[in-house]
Amino acid sequence: MDNALTQIQHDLESIKRVTQDENPVEFWSARDLMPILGYSTWRQFFEAIERAKGACKISNQSVENNFLPAPAKSTGGRPKEDYFLTRYACYLIAQNGDSRKPEIALAQTYFATQTRKQELLEKREYENKRLEARAKLKDTERKIESTVYGRGIRLPVEFATFKNKHIEALYGGVVASQLKKIRKIPTGRSLADFDTNVELKAKDFALAMTDHNIKDKNIYGKEAMNNEVIKNSKATRQTLLSRGIRPENLKPDEDLKAIEYRRKKEEKNFAKNRQNNLLKE
Repeated sequence: MDNALTQIQHDLESIKRVTQDENPVEFWSARDLMPILGYSTWRQFFEAIERAKGACKISNQSVENNFLPAPAKSTGGRPKEDYFLTRYACYLIAQNGDSRKPEIALAQTYFATQTRKQELLEKREYENKRLEARAKLKDTERKIESTVYGRGIRLPVEFATFKNKHIEALYGGVVASQLKKIRKIPTGRSLADFDTNVELKAKDFALAMTDHNIKDKNIYGKEAMNNEVIKNSKATRQTLLSRGIRPENLKPDEDLKAIEYRRKKEEKNFAKNRQNNLLKE
């Protein structure tokens, strides 16, 4: 089975085409794909294509962007109909093809494996973005803490009030303690460790603007600095709302501490396995 999967992967990649432009796009010719999936006649393969189009529409994906009619070719007889297909379109054709054909069964397994790999890759990339955004926010928080402590905020409770003003303005009047209760975040844990990527960036942007303006406008005093962070957080909120994002309605994301722990465990296991393999050699 592994050899068969390797072969169909090779066959599918061998007929892949790539546009020759600034942003290359991969695509497949339906005519080239047809024999690889075990079809000998266009009429039968066209039926699979039509079923795949239907599945594409049900999934709220663009049929036109995934199944692009190709210029008909003529070899002296009737022009041959064809489609230029995206990888997603190829996947849908395999899913809606004749499963009695061994080629279709193999293609279904291949695309399922590739889809899972892509999902894991996208998940890891999103985790990376959140981890990077969280580190950036921590750095901005350290900078603004240093700034405000030199301009009238002296006690930890005063800085806590400053940060809560920021959260309350960004989340439409919902204070940090309420938000943690709504999102069921454990006591003693930071809200930001459960933020989505967009929330982390929004907080970083609002606080970075505040830090800049406090220095640029030479703002002093607790009340003045609280007003400044409120204004910038409200402005950031309006930007989010204008794009259809209501931050207080976002669901908490996976705990970043858990992701960091999992990454460290993976690295440890990888190093251990590598060492064991070296010892066997």
